[in-house]
Amino acid sequence: MSDRPGLRDVAGDQFPTSSLVTREMLIDSGVPTAVFVTVYALNDRELTPALIAALVSGALLALLRLVRRDTLQHVVAGFVAVGIAAWFADRTGQAEDFFLPGLLINFVYGIAYLVSILVRWPLLGVLVGLATGEGMGWRQTPYLLRAYTLASWFWVALFGLRLAVQLPLYLGEYVVALGVARVVMGWPLFLLCLWLSWLVIRQARSRQRSVESLGERRVGGGPAQGPSGGDCEVLDEADRDGPADRP
Repeated sequence: MSDRPGLRDVAGDQFPTSSLVTREMLIDSGVPTAVFVTVYALNDRELTPALIAALVSGALLALLRLVRRDTLQHVVAGFVAVGIAAWFADRTGQAEDFFLPGLLINFVYGIAYLVSILVRWPLLGVLVGLATGEGMGWRQTPYLLRAYTLASWFWVALFGLRLAVQLPLYLGEYVVALGVARVVMGWPLFLLCLWLSWLVIRQARSRQRSVESLGERRVGGGPAQGPSGGDCEVLDEADRDGPADRP
């Protein structure tokens, strides 16, 4: 999840589902896998026809994207992903290795998010800061640091859950079940995790805007009151939090 669709939208006020996942994304991510599993199951578990079918389906999707003048990056990325998966399976002669690159990616992402949390540099905050151009200033705000940490835990859970379900299927050589799990645990879980992250981060960023607004009133000599006319509890609470890196 470096610059996947919707990354910068995690920091927005609204959750634009229509811009996060499109019919093309669902097709590109699911069709080659579905074709591979179907042909493999119907051809008495013959690997070569299944690999050819998956590559052909990936090539046809890439050609369709080119004809429609879609973003070249998405066209190339989709076909390359299928090609790498097919190369792994062809090299080993094991159908389950078609899914090995995906398992490795989930493992790497899961470890990266976990380590980033442990060193107090939650990866989601880093990625959102880079995507939005806001930098790493959020680390100096305790409630933003906590929000990005909690949201990063969601992603650790996502990648961990995928591995917990798919790795035993991979080791047991349950190719068809592995293919089904791969599709079901793809975009649906990704969108769920993204939505949960957005909820947490939206609340923290809303609080940040309130603090900044009330702080400007104090500097300008205006009444330091919240929207309801009460005392400036949000700002006082933020002041009491202190620096994010304080032990």
